[in-house]
Amino acid sequence: MAAATPTPSVTELVERHQETLDRALAAIADRDYWSPYPEFPKAYGESGAADGKAAFDALLGTVFALDGQPATGDLVSGEASPYGVELGVSYPHGDPDALIAAVEAARPAWAAAGPAARAAVCLEILARINARSHEFAHAVMHTTGQAYGMAFQAGGPHAQDRGLEAVAYAYAEQTRLPQSARWTKPQGKRDPLAMVKEFTVVPRGTALLIGCNTFPTWNGYPGLFASLATGNGVLVKPHPRAVLPLALTVRIAREVLSEAGFDPNLVCLAAEHEGGTAAQVLAVRPEVKVIDYTGSTSFGDWLEENARQALVYTEKAGVNTVLVDSTDDYRGMLNNLAFSLSLYSGQMCTTPQNILIPRTGVTTEAGEKSYDEVVADLSAAVEGLLSDDARAAAILGAVVNPGVLQRTVQAAGGEFGELALAPRPVASPEFPNAVIRTPALIKADADKPDDRSAFLGELFGPIAFAVAVESPQAGIDLLLRSVREHGAMTVGGYTVSAEVEDALVEACLEAGVSLSLNLTGGVYVNQTSAFSDLHGTGANPAANAAYCDGAFVASRFRTVEIRRHV
Repeated sequence: MAAATPTPSVTELVERHQETLDRALAAIADRDYWSPYPEFPKAYGESGAADGKAAFDALLGTVFALDGQPATGDLVSGEASPYGVELGVSYPHGDPDALIAAVEAARPAWAAAGPAARAAVCLEILARINARSHEFAHAVMHTTGQAYGMAFQAGGPHAQDRGLEAVAYAYAEQTRLPQSARWTKPQGKRDPLAMVKEFTVVPRGTALLIGCNTFPTWNGYPGLFASLATGNGVLVKPHPRAVLPLALTVRIAREVLSEAGFDPNLVCLAAEHEGGTAAQVLAVRPEVKVIDYTGSTSFGDWLEENARQALVYTEKAGVNTVLVDSTDDYRGMLNNLAFSLSLYSGQMCTTPQNILIPRTGVTTEAGEKSYDEVVADLSAAVEGLLSDDARAAAILGAVVNPGVLQRTVQAAGGEFGELALAPRPVASPEFPNAVIRTPALIKADADKPDDRSAFLGELFGPIAFAVAVESPQAGIDLLLRSVREHGAMTVGGYTVSAEVEDALVEACLEAGVSLSLNLTGGVYVNQTSAFSDLHGTGANPAANAAYCDGAFVASRFRTVEIRRHV
């Protein structure tokens, strides 16, 4: 009989993960590429993929157990795979009063553990999640509609990177001040004044994570681990259509906390049915001091206006824009834009929606291209990329939101304007019941009020506008107005003109939105890299925070000073 694996002490966890923490601290300063979590599926062993699929299959049709978490005895279910797979997983329902009481009771010991111990426990949680990346990939795929390759990377290692990044920032901010300092003030001929001053990190309280449907782990892990690493307990309220990835996260977190000697109720799952009000009820509880939210503008605004007792971090809707002025790699530009528009059916908060093109045309290495030529060539690039259904399914994933599907129907019917490229259904060889649609590209004129009313609002999903503008400067002016009024997570620009580039950079700095210039290779405007890129800025209406910087973590705790005479 094999010997049982000994439960690691907190000291052992600190030693085990010190090198990773040190590397992460260096990475957030250097901003170069680094990750401890391999993004290639084969890196997880010959049997990794099969083991992950088997683990996922074993969850189907079961009651998801969270031993020790307060529960009413009722069960929550209703997740449906956009690929047509029957999930049938149900989750324990928790009474808000009982859940908050459980988290509150667990907080003091965690707060007293200190930044180093908390970071080590968080890194152990991430390490165990990473080891099950294939299982998480299936959970993400069948609740969000992401294709497997994207679900593995974005839902697995890339999400884990964002969690680790948050831990690194949290540790850096908590250790910025010394734990103790001696203060001596000369008094001339008199004896100097001498004091010992102690600085103790005091967490805010209970945090509430409100998960999203499309990226439950990638968007959820920054807030989850920022709150945990700064000493707060966390209530995890998943989106009703994407519970499983965060339920797995909560289960692993509870296991590690328990093994390390902490109350597992420090992290609890608050699952609910579609249309429930748990988020609204929990958000205004006086015990909830931090809220992380990704989703619609309407509910994000509601949180900011009503959860007055809490620090509220929101990522909401935005209208992402690309300005096309000129390029020295026309084919590379078209291919890059085609992939950006197609990836995950445009169901990303960073997907471009409005592509601004001068009426006078675009200068390229192959000569001038008219507005109509650019639109036709971009449409052809999208069609070429998605011409094979198997490849298209691997890029597009499936449509997860009924609202997104309805908008594709409206676009196909011409409700948003003249179609340059009509959306079409895609058949998945592996999942015949999957709901998959290619992007729609719509012609628009910036000077026509009806067109402006369509493209100046977010149409989340595979819908993009090719907007004719009077000039590059007119496009920049429109971009600036759009970001100020509606927000944006990303802006792209294509130009070989130093003058246009300077004007575009100035506008993005003024509007508070990140800019990607002349992307023609394997980097896309709708992708960001942890430890290097900031996701959002917190400086425009699309989001009031960034993943991840010091501001994202520093207010999740306060430093209390105790001073004594020597």
